[in-house]
Amino acid sequence: MARPTRRSLLEELARYAQSPQYKTNEATNLARFQTFVEQEPECFERSHPFGHLTASAWVVNAAGDEVVLLHHKKLDRWLQPGGHADGDPDVLGVALREVAEETGLVDLSLAVEGIFDIDIHAIPARPRRFGTLAPPEGTHFHFDVRYALRAGPGAELIPNHESHAVRWIKLREVGHMSSSPSVLRMVEKWIAAKKG
Repeated sequence: MARPTRRSLLEELARYAQSPQYKTNEATNLARFQTFVEQEPECFERSHPFGHLTASAWVVNAAGDEVVLLHHKKLDRWLQPGGHADGDPDVLGVALREVAEETGLVDLSLAVEGIFDIDIHAIPARPRRFGTLAPPEGTHFHFDVRYALRAGPGAELIPNHESHAVRWIKLREVGHMSSSPSVLRMVEKWIAAKKG
């Protein structure tokens, strides 16, 4: 299998536009996403000042009735696991790596073929933190590619230092944990995928 590239991501985004998961109200975001990947050779690099690619996962349990959410320390919100591509164009591989790092889950398979969702969201500026060598960050955008993954039976969660907590949440309770429109959109997409 060929190593993923910007071109293969653009092909995957084009397939997403033809998939059951794609909704017509995503057309503007998808066009922005495709233009960014097409025009920015450094789109996978965290150092890109305008924005960069991230990958995350909608991880469901074996029965498909619970999803993993983590309470993100920096953002103080319940979100799906994910993170920066850091130069890696294999965004599915990035999503799998981030899920393993943030939740301890490694027995994972695709629950839906191809991209499940995309999102573009602004990240606020962050000054240099006292006592660190990390450079300050200006306001920038995360271009997030999301995959639906299914965890193997009996999967146990192991949180890492990036979150306050990580939990299996019943689908019907996700709205009590997160008011993020993109998280709620993935609940709707997953329910529709299960019915389909």
